[in-house]
Amino acid sequence: MRRLLPAVLLLPVLLLAACRHAPVKPVEPPPPVREPVVALVLGGGGAKGFAHIGVIKVLESHGIKPQLVVGTSAGSFVGGLYASGLKPFELQQLALQLQESDVRDLTLSRQGFLLGQKLQDYVNARVGQKSIQDFPIRFAAVATEADTGRKVIFTRGNAGQAVRASCSIPNVFVPATIAGKQYVDGGLVSPIPVESARDLGADVVIAVDISARPVAGQTRSAWALLDQTINIMGQQSINRELPQADVVIRPNVLGVGTLDLASKHQSLLEGERAAQAKLQDISAAIARARELLASPAARATPGATPVPVAPAR
Repeated sequence: MRRLLPAVLLLPVLLLAACRHAPVKPVEPPPPVREPVVALVLGGGGAKGFAHIGVIKVLESHGIKPQLVVGTSAGSFVGGLYASGLKPFELQQLALQLQESDVRDLTLSRQGFLLGQKLQDYVNARVGQKSIQDFPIRFAAVATEADTGRKVIFTRGNAGQAVRASCSIPNVFVPATIAGKQYVDGGLVSPIPVESARDLGADVVIAVDISARPVAGQTRSAWALLDQTINIMGQQSINRELPQADVVIRPNVLGVGTLDLASKHQSLLEGERAAQAKLQDISAAIARARELLASPAARATPGATPVPVAPAR
């Protein structure tokens, strides 16, 4: 027993020495909280689309700058120019200076009476010939594949060509051909592309709705019939997608026709008014997204936690 006693007394010393040399794993800090991805979704509506510029002016003046812009038809036209780096004042100047002859190229075709090449060239010139993937703000243009009716989202490549495809109203514009496939107006399948913005990673969606609803008796002229047809075709998609937005801005442009460029100043002002009325809702939606992203579950899996969508206001 006496022989074992020194060994027993030595055991704690040996254990302490072993612990001193054992590697200590550092405590990893929690991943940083990322800012919510704010998407600005600009819907189609022809000349009503100048209202989008008024919306952008107000958002930017209040420090609300989207990380993603998704547009259909007229929304892709304004959205592409904005995402390329043009400032709101520059957009307004372009809008007020725009003449029908800048984008109109008449053609004789069974598919339409506007070719669309001048529209494509106009956009490419204004964005400095940059490809979509080189824009400072992520951008997506939504179009419809003519042969299948499938929705297509352009996020790379020739910006003017993508906008041309997204704006090619059937029987007005000749379908845009890209890589051997023909594309027509994105408003046929997604007039206000909220779902596309969500698919591209948006946490907060601010949607601008400039569409008109079908109205009885609005088929007395060819242009009125065109407006009515576009409104009817997009209604089902609007009813499905719009409730998925966090905030919906609706400029009062119901009296502006699809091809009514003369009302662009009025549309700009209506966009400003409508955006101003929604600033509080937008701030609340962004704050709500920040809270959700700062939650322990979201921080444990950064970038993988979907932000629940509150009813659109």
